[in-house]
This record gives sequence, C-alpha cells and structure tokens, in this order.
Amino acid sequence: MTDRRIKSRMLSSYLHDPSAIAGSIILLIFIWAALLAPWITPQNPYDLEKVSLEHFLKPPIWIEGGQAPFILGTDDQGRGIYSTIIYGCRTSLFVGFGVVMIAGTFGIVIGLLAGYYGGWLDAITMRLADTLFSFSTTLLAILFLGVFGRSSIFIVIFAICIADWVRYARTMRGSVLQVKEEAYIMAAKATGAGDLRLLLRHLLPNAIPPIFVVLAVDLAVVIMLEATLSFLGVGVPLTEPSLGMMIAIGKNYIYAGMWWMIVFPGAALIFLVVGINLFADWLREELNPKIQRKA
Repeated sequence: MTDRRIKSRMLSSYLHDPSAIAGSIILLIFIWAALLAPWITPQNPYDLEKVSLEHFLKPPIWIEGGQAPFILGTDDQGRGIYSTIIYGCRTSLFVGFGVVMIAGTFGIVIGLLAGYYGGWLDAITMRLADTLFSFSTTLLAILFLGVFGRSSIFIVIFAICIADWVRYARTMRGSVLQVKEEAYIMAAKATGAGDLRLLLRHLLPNAIPPIFVVLAVDLAVVIMLEATLSFLGVGVPLTEPSLGMMIAIGKNYIYAGMWWMIVFPGAALIFLVVGINLFADWLREELNPKIQRKA
C-alpha cells in the first residue's frame, strides 16, 4: 500500500471516528489556551502586583459573593481559579511535551541501535531498561528530586526522563527486530548500503510508527505524573503554576465548602488527559495491524 493510500485511509478513519475528533479538539483547545494564556486570562496569578488578599476565597461568579472577573472564584491567596488553571495547563503541557521529546529521542536512538546491532549493546541496554522498568517511574522521580535537593520545571522533566525513555527503547527495539528481517532491508545490504544509511533511511522510517502510539499515551501519563509530583509537594516549585498543586491546596478547603478550589482544576486535568487518551486510542487501533477497524 502506497504512502498516499495509507494517509488517505487514516484520514478517512479519523473523520469517521467521533471519539478521535473529540479528543483532538479537546487537546487543541488546551494547547491554544496555554499558548494564549497572557491574553485570555484576566490576571497573571503569579504576578504579585496583580494579586490581592482582598479577593481571598471568592466563590464562582454565579454564586452569591462572586465577583468579576473571577468567573470560577479565587483561592486562598486571591488568585483567580480560571487564570491559575490556564497557567497550570501551560506547565502540564510544557512538562509533558518536554519529556516525550527528550525521553522519546533518547529511547528511539537506544532501541534502534540495540535492535540493529544486538550483541553486548543489546544485552547491556535492555538489562538496564528492564531494571528501570521494574521500578515505579513516580518513585524514581521522587528519589531523584529528593537527591537533587531543589526543584524546577527542567529538573522535573529530567527526573521523569530517567525512567521514561525505557518504554520508547523497548518498543523501538522490538519494531526494529521485525523490520530488519524484511526483504528490502536484505536487498539494501546486498547493494552495499552502509549502517548509517540502513538505520536512517530504511529501518527508522519503517520501524517508528508504533512509537507514535507510545508518544500519545505517554503524554497523558507524564501530565498525570507531573500533577502527582506537584500534589505531593515534590514537583514544580511554588512559584510555578500547577494543576496538581492547585488540587493539593484545594483539598484543605473542601470540607469548608470551598469546593471550587478542587473541582475546577481536577476537572481540567481530567478533560486534558481524557482528550489525549481518546486520540491515542484511535492512533493505537489505526497503527495496530492486528485490530480490524470498520470503515
């Protein structure tokens, strides 16, 4: 099947899958909201000159006591919940895309080389991958952050990448082991193609499709992991917005009736992850030849 026919089939499948369309729309809304945060929010919740304690714990605007422009209410520091959620989504998406790019690139390179060359390189890298895979990514990230002693967005990204590259490396290695036995690879070798050309021109393009599924699923996993770390107080610093941190603060007020402090950031996190997962499910089924999809 030619590339044009494959792309046409995938486009047709996508347009006939309401959940995939809904998921991608949700994800795009969050991405655009995060990018346009300074222009679509009434305040920068982390600009001390624009935050006042006189707006302490205001309810949503449709409830008595609510006040414009805080449409979703305020938190215990007078920050608008709506504004803080949008800025928190920026952090979640920045960490998510940062991890999948760094861990994905490293894991793809390791899996490509291990699957192609085999031998001691394959044995060492896969044993290391198996060792890291046997531990919880959350626990490894907490351990690293604890050893480092301080936190920032970039340190959180690096801490998650320590174990996250494994899923990419294992997937890529398995795909390479299948592809390198194909006839066109043998033919390329017979014509004298060097290792670099075989890796970049023949193996990588044909072995990488499963990685897109891992990337899509991993994005949601990383976003949830960042929220978990921030909820536990070991993620991004207090000077950075985070949905997990908002939920952690909100839980202290839930029994006092300030439900908006935890419901709205929790709902935003759920919608973001669900949107990614809906698109990832379609991608997984589309790129998995064992799953038959109906046109």
